Amino acid sequence: MRVLDPSEVDHDVPAAVGACLGDLLEQRLEEADATDPVFAADLADRVARFALTGGRRLRSVFLWWAMRGCGGGPREAPRTLGVAAALELIQTCALIHDDVMDGSAVRRGRPAVHVAVDHQYGTAGRASPCGTFGGAAAVLAGDLALAWADDAFAQAVRGAPHEERAARVWRVMRTEMVAGQYLDLHGQVTRATSAARAERSAVLKTARYTVAHPLALGAVLAGASERTQARLREAGHLAGLAFQLHDDLQGAFGDPVVTGKPVGEDIREGKATYLLAVARELCLREGDRAGLRLLDEVTGAPSTRAADTGHASGAKSAARTAHPASARDGADGQDIARVLDLLDRCGARERVSRRVRELCARGIREVRAAGLAPDAADRIGALLHAACTPGAPTGRPVPAAPPAARDTAGPVLIGEAR
Repeated sequence: MRVLDPSEVDHDVPAAVGACLGDLLEQRLEEADATDPVFAADLADRVARFALTGGRRLRSVFLWWAMRGCGGGPREAPRTLGVAAALELIQTCALIHDDVMDGSAVRRGRPAVHVAVDHQYGTAGRASPCGTFGGAAAVLAGDLALAWADDAFAQAVRGAPHEERAARVWRVMRTEMVAGQYLDLHGQVTRATSAARAERSAVLKTARYTVAHPLALGAVLAGASERTQARLREAGHLAGLAFQLHDDLQGAFGDPVVTGKPVGEDIREGKATYLLAVARELCLREGDRAGLRLLDEVTGAPSTRAADTGHASGAKSAARTAHPASARDGADGQDIARVLDLLDRCGARERVSRRVRELCARGIREVRAAGLAPDAADRIGALLHAACTPGAPTGRPVPAAPPAARDTAGPVLIGEAR
C-alpha cells in the first residue's frame, strides 16, 4: 500500500484513494489472471476499470475527514486509505447490481457492465432469469467486487486498536445497504406508496450507507469517543437523507445535462420515491381524485428504453404485470409534464425541498457539535451542503419522450446517491 503524508492527502483525497485502489487492484488482477485469463479479461478487468474510473469518491472523502477531524494522523492514514478503497469496491458492487435490477444501459457515460458483456458476445436478446448472459455475468462481477471489498477492509483494519468496532460498522453497513435496495424493489412491485416506507428505504440505502457509516468508520479508526461517533452518525443520517431526497427532486426536475438521466425517468419507472409518496398523501388529504388517478396511470409506465434494449429488470416486469394500469406504451413527455405540474400544484415539490434544507442544516449543526478539529468540521460541513444542493435547477426542464438509451457522457449524479 502506498503511504502518503496525511497533509498531502488533505489536498486531494480522491486522488490518494485512487492511488491506493490502483495498487490494490493491480494485485487482484494478477491473481485473477492466474486463476483464468477469460475470467480475468471479462469480469475482473471490468470490475477494476469500473472502480477506478468515474465517481466522486464521496464516501471515501467523508471517511477521511472524519478520521482527520477526530485527531487521526500518520499512523491512521494508511488504514483509512485502505478502508476507503474497500468502500469504493462495495460501491462498485452496488452500482453494477443496480444497473442489472434497473435495466440501465449506461453508467458514468459508458455502457453498463451487463450491456458491455452482451455486446461482446451478441447475447442481448437471449433471456434468462437475470435478463441475459450479460445480466448473469454482471451479477458475478458485482459479487467479485464485494469479495474484493471485504478482503480490502479486513486487510486494512487487521491489527488496528479498534478493529472489532470498525468491523461492526462495516457489517451493519453492508446489511443495511442490501435491505434498503430490497425495500426499493419491493415498493415497485407491491406499489407501497407511504412516505414513511419511502423514507425508510432512503435511510437504509443512502443516508447511512453514503454518509453516516463512512463518518462513523473514520471516527472509529481515529479512536474517537462514543459521543463523537454518535454525533457524526446522527449528522450523517440527517444529511444523508437530505441527499437522497434532493436526488429525488433532481430526478424529477433536474437538468438532464447535470443529472445524466432523462427528465422524469424515476416517475416513468415507478420508483417509490419520497417525492411521489408525499404527492400521493397530499392528494389524498385534499381529495384530489384526478391527481391520484394521474399518479396511478403515469408513474411506472414502462420506458421504451428498457423495452428496446432488452434489459428490462424482473422487478419492473413483475410490477407491470401486477398493475396493468401502468402497462402502457410508456409515459410520453406530456404525461411527465402533467405529473411535474401536479408535484408543483399539490405542494409536494416545495414540501420536500423544505425538508431537504431543514435536514441538511440539522446535519451540519451536529457536525459542529461533535468536537472535531475546525478545519475538518468545515470540510465535512461543506461536503454535506454540496451533497444536498448539487446542480440546483433554475427552472423546469422540458420532458422528452423516453429515450432509447442514456448517451450522456456528463457527470452522473442521480443514482450515485445509492
